[in-house]
Amino acid sequence: MRTWTDGTGAGSRRGAYAGGARTGEGAAVDGRDGGRLAPLTFRGGSLHGIEYRMPVASAQVKSALLLAGLFAEGETTLEQPAVSRDHTELMFRSMGVEVIEDGLTVSVRPGRLTAMDVTVPADISSAAYWLVAGVCHPDAEVRVRNVGVNPTRTGILDALAMMGADVSVENERTEGGEAVADLVARSSSLRAADIGGDLIPRLVDEVPVLALAACFAEGTTVIRDASELRIKESDRLMASRVELSRSGAQVEELDDGLRITGGRALHGTTHRTYADHRIAMTMGVAGVVASGETTISAAQTASVSYPTFWDDLGSLGEGA
Repeated sequence: MRTWTDGTGAGSRRGAYAGGARTGEGAAVDGRDGGRLAPLTFRGGSLHGIEYRMPVASAQVKSALLLAGLFAEGETTLEQPAVSRDHTELMFRSMGVEVIEDGLTVSVRPGRLTAMDVTVPADISSAAYWLVAGVCHPDAEVRVRNVGVNPTRTGILDALAMMGADVSVENERTEGGEAVADLVARSSSLRAADIGGDLIPRLVDEVPVLALAACFAEGTTVIRDASELRIKESDRLMASRVELSRSGAQVEELDDGLRITGGRALHGTTHRTYADHRIAMTMGVAGVVASGETTISAAQTASVSYPTFWDDLGSLGEGA
């Protein structure tokens, strides 16, 4: 077994990595700047299990390495710095592959996945926009059905609860190994909260729309430990500050988060999206709860994760 670390001084990398092609040591990776910059070319090899200490709690990186581990000789073991989404582990178990978990450590050995029928629940990251719309609007009740409420993904529910939001979880059940429920959000009197630490990996995609909710909370909300958001489709901390401020919000950008002082009425304006679907949808909800007209440029970028978002936003209130 080969040992990899995060390269920050805790050890050294061994085996093939994004630093140039290698042979006999796993897959080979070629690209610009010695394999560090796209476009990258991957060539399969004799994969071997590794022990890897992950520098950040990333479900995407974890899933990629666990999938590779199914086709590698020996055991693949990952050590996470914090809990991250575990959809892959649940899927593996449902499809007949053993996953060994010990605290923050996850291990797999070579195995074959058995085909199965899966019902994919609604994404809670997408549901978050409707929850925030419901709790921030002065006269609303919004129901989102069949939402995945895997505990590694429900940080947005915990954060809204900390802020005093009236959000209920109904019709809880399990489908395909995943927890599913209906979520109901109602108009709420929100209060400020401090949000950070282990909660962030469980709501990292929802930080922009959570910042919008904080604009309607009494007091000053601080979001920390979210520096990862600077390297998403956009710098989401900067984009959230700039665009919410355009609407009249009081938002300060921190190195790793945001400080939002609530209580200012938001007004309609023209927003940029920075080619980022999360920012586009957040500003769409901001337009619903702000006075006056809101215009969003390059709004079609929302379709990256939610193709029908604008149609669904337009349908709010039709059942009233």
